[in-house]
Amino acid sequence: MQSIINTFHIDWHIIVAQAVNFAIVLVVLYIFALKPLNKLMAERSEKIAKGITDAKCNAEILEAGKAEYQLALSKARAEANVIFQTGKKEAETKRAEMLESAKTEVKAMIDAGKKSLEAEKVRMVEDAKKEVVALIVLATKKVLDDKADDSSDAKSAKELGSIGN
Repeated sequence: MQSIINTFHIDWHIIVAQAVNFAIVLVVLYIFALKPLNKLMAERSEKIAKGITDAKCNAEILEAGKAEYQLALSKARAEANVIFQTGKKEAETKRAEMLESAKTEVKAMIDAGKKSLEAEKVRMVEDAKKEVVALIVLATKKVLDDKADDSSDAKSAKELGSIGN
C-alpha cells in the first residue's frame, strides 16, 4: 500500500481537505440549489394538478352548457313553431275575412250596377216614349195634313202622353 501511496503521491491531509471541500460544496448546493428546485417542482406539480382538475371541471361545465344550449334551442324552435302556426292561423283568418269582405263589396257593386242599369233602362224607356209620342204627333199631323190650331196640338200631345204612361 505504501508503494501505491508513493506512486500516486497521495497525502492523507489533501484527501481530508478534499472531503471537507466536497461536503461544503454538497451542503451549499443542497441549500441553495436542491431545496429551491424541489420547492419549485412541488409548486409546479400542484399547478399542473390544479390545471388538470380545472380542465375536468371546465369540461363538465362545457357539457352542461351544451346541454342547456340544446334545451334552449329546442324550446326556441318549439316556440318559433307555435308563433309560426299562430301567425299562419291568423293569416288564414284574415284572408277569409278579406275574401268575405271582397265578396260583399263585389255583391254591392253588382247590386249598384243592376240598380244603375235599371234606372238607365227606365230613363231610356221614358225617352223612347217621349220620342214615340213626338213621332206619332208628327205622323198624325202629316196624315191629317190639316191646319189645326195650337190648342188642339197641345191637347193631342197630352192625350198621347197619358196613353204611354
